[in-house]
Amino acid sequence: MQALRRFSIVEQTADHLRQGLREGLWRGTLPGVVPLAKDLHVSRGTLLGALRLLEGEGIITVHGGGRNRTINTLSVARNKLSVGILCHDLTLNESPQMAGLLYQVRHDLEAAGHAVFFAAKTQQMLRHKVEDIKRHLGKKPADAWIVEAGSRDLLEWFAGQAVPCLALYGRSEGLPLARTGPDILPPYVAATRQLLALGHRRIVAVCRRHRRQPTPGVAERGFLDELTAHGIVTGDYHLPDWEETPAGLTVLLESLFRHTPPTALMLDEASCAISAALFLAQRRIRVPEDVSLIAIESEASLAWCHPPVAHVRWDNEPIIRRIVRWVDAVRNGRADRDTINFPARFVPTGSIGPVRME
Repeated sequence: MQALRRFSIVEQTADHLRQGLREGLWRGTLPGVVPLAKDLHVSRGTLLGALRLLEGEGIITVHGGGRNRTINTLSVARNKLSVGILCHDLTLNESPQMAGLLYQVRHDLEAAGHAVFFAAKTQQMLRHKVEDIKRHLGKKPADAWIVEAGSRDLLEWFAGQAVPCLALYGRSEGLPLARTGPDILPPYVAATRQLLALGHRRIVAVCRRHRRQPTPGVAERGFLDELTAHGIVTGDYHLPDWEETPAGLTVLLESLFRHTPPTALMLDEASCAISAALFLAQRRIRVPEDVSLIAIESEASLAWCHPPVAHVRWDNEPIIRRIVRWVDAVRNGRADRDTINFPARFVPTGSIGPVRME
């Protein structure tokens, strides 16, 4: 059993001050040290120690020169921030892994006392137009935003706002934003190298628009660089554009297999990989004899395919903990802008094989 912690008189005084601030006992500024110490029946030294704790938490700001300390309203309401989650397409039924992560984030943040909501419309519903997204978010402001798979333009806009934002996945390279998610580059490169070692040259990576535009993302760039390093001239064939709907994916696959069929497909979502597997089965295109198939995502249904679909796997728990810690830092006035990604690994299975001899 963990030992019972005894709080010092300084910590008890700081907690009493926090409670008074939350209840609105003082507004704007705190009284001076001498009258406040007298009101609380503590020594001047004890009060100064408690005030230093609150200053470190961002609840009050010291100005010096004999001026009273300022009360930071946002930090005072520290046990209940309004946290908005802006989804890429809020098809939480389409991606069980993402749904599980986001719902767990909401659960853990609410358990910490925050009010969490999903934006009523998604980036895809708003056609990824930043102006439309700005107007929509303005209807229900938040103290902090979590943006799932944001485009470069959208995250650039968030980076210029006063409201803290954390990019969950998304194109945040080089922007002053907090960012977390799996480190997809190493497994993406590992999957590409394994396909190349098996003789594949017509490898197509199917990913969302925000991963391709305005330039390929880090993982997609790594994929193209691996092809180039093996003497393959890359182009739109390897990273094609497509309409991001079920029908649009079918149109893309029909186009790919009409003239120069790929020998390997890498799809960045499990739902897309399963859709591709059905497309191939309907046309009697065998996996992996005719085409290898990889999902750049882990989802339990992939293991139920025959053969099981090769995929990239990571643990959501560190990502969730990172998000919760970041929101906790926001309420304490110490929000960071660090990129903290977590390991992911490529899991090869029976859905990849050597190129069939023609």
